[in-house]
Amino acid sequence: MADDIQSWAKIRETSIEIAEAIFEVANNDEALAQKLWEDGSDEALEIAFAKTSKDKLFWGEETVERKNV
Repeated sequence: MADDIQSWAKIRETSIEIAEAIFEVANNDEALAQKLWEDGSDEALEIAFAKTSKDKLFWGEETVERKNV
């Protein structure tokens, strides 16, 4: 599944950390993951930043900064 998530993230120009967090919130349900990606998810952002030391992650065309989460 990791390769699938990397491909999914790359297609959507989204940081792998966010993609992994989205799939975690969605319990690996790709349809739900897509909906979360489209609608946004504060929970996914919190999980993503908890698992990395990066201060900026990308969600599509949007840059999300740690300080804003």
